[in-house]
Amino acid sequence: MSALKLKKGSTSHSAYNLRPNFSDLQETHTLAVLVDNESGVLARVIGLFSGRGYNIESLTVAEVDTEGHRSRITVVTTGTPQVIEQIKAQLGRMVPVHDVHDLTVEGPAVERELALFKVVCAGDHRVEALRLADIFRANVVDSTLESFVFEITGTPEKVAAFGDLMRPLGLTELARTGIAALSRGA
Repeated sequence: MSALKLKKGSTSHSAYNLRPNFSDLQETHTLAVLVDNESGVLARVIGLFSGRGYNIESLTVAEVDTEGHRSRITVVTTGTPQVIEQIKAQLGRMVPVHDVHDLTVEGPAVERELALFKVVCAGDHRVEALRLADIFRANVVDSTLESFVFEITGTPEKVAAFGDLMRPLGLTELARTGIAALSRGA
């Protein structure tokens, strides 16, 4: 049998990739979905995730065009690359969806987390809690004689570090990634 005669620049590998490109690696992606601002749209988009067993780590909705009646749904989800592609394709096929952007892939994006911390403390711990809040640029949004509620925005690492430092001082409640109401008083 004679050897293959290959031209310069060609390869002896097959043109068909017969190995599956499936990955078991879980990735976190931020998807920005531009939708019509009408009733039931959010439920339909979220129903797509829950109906197929996809997880939503974070969800934000805001109106972005009042004249065009459009809103942006920002969803942070986790899955394999194939699952992420499937989510994007299924979102793109929905009728009220105008556009789907994967902010993780498209380039640099600003990502911030919002958290509310309720800290029940007295005496010197109150002074220490206020000092730490000042260092982390956290705002006091509610105050009683027994507690503070702090609002902090920043990277997930910054929010976690603030929580770790507040825990010994009397951290009792935490609401992350969204606007939440915490009970007043002790």
